[in-house]
Amino acid sequence: MELTWHGHSTWHVTVGDTSILIDPFFDNPHTDLSPDDLDAPDYLLLTHGHADHIAHAAEFADSAVVCGTPEITGYLDDEHETQETIGMNIGGTVEAGDAFVTMVQAMHTNGIETGYGMDAGIPAGYVISDTKPTQLADEESETFYHAGDTALMTEMRDVFGPYLQPDAAAVPCGDHFTMGPQQAAIAIDWLDVDHAFPMHYDTFPPIEIEVQDFVNEVRGTGSDAEVHVLDGDETFTLEG
Repeated sequence: MELTWHGHSTWHVTVGDTSILIDPFFDNPHTDLSPDDLDAPDYLLLTHGHADHIAHAAEFADSAVVCGTPEITGYLDDEHETQETIGMNIGGTVEAGDAFVTMVQAMHTNGIETGYGMDAGIPAGYVISDTKPTQLADEESETFYHAGDTALMTEMRDVFGPYLQPDAAAVPCGDHFTMGPQQAAIAIDWLDVDHAFPMHYDTFPPIEIEVQDFVNEVRGTGSDAEVHVLDGDETFTLEG
């Protein structure tokens, strides 16, 4: 599984022959790319409707299968030409090419900021795996958790970690609108992952942090997770 961070919460995940783009927002200082620079993904996953997460969704909606809450997929279907949509909800798993995508809860606000105050349903995160989630551990599987915009939740400790068993997690740590470094580090400890990635930081002034604080906080929890502070558009290969 290949994980590429394009800044903010924008990730490109490759599972086998399937490419997945999450929360496309390329107007951020960590990437030099524009939507036109990317090959069209097979699937587009949207965690929630805020502008810094769906900003460039329309550029991919006519070529990718769009996944999100029914409210978000319905909005894109109404406002833009979409190829295909999959409206799903918290706890559901769908097969997406070579990947299995499970939508999980995020603790945040939601809405589509078009001036209409449109409800976008429940904010979400995604757990992406190359095998179908089961209660039987598969040591060869590769599983990545994208936490979306979220506060710290005990579901990370009680559900996501022990039952969905991610190997790697990308967590927001910019504070102000989401978790800051301390709570994001606790999330990594609770999830019991091998690899941790900071996201949703240093995009605009309210979420500017010293990212080393996140690294230090993870160490302070006693977690064994290896923290990877990626440069924009850098790729990490996750191996089971």
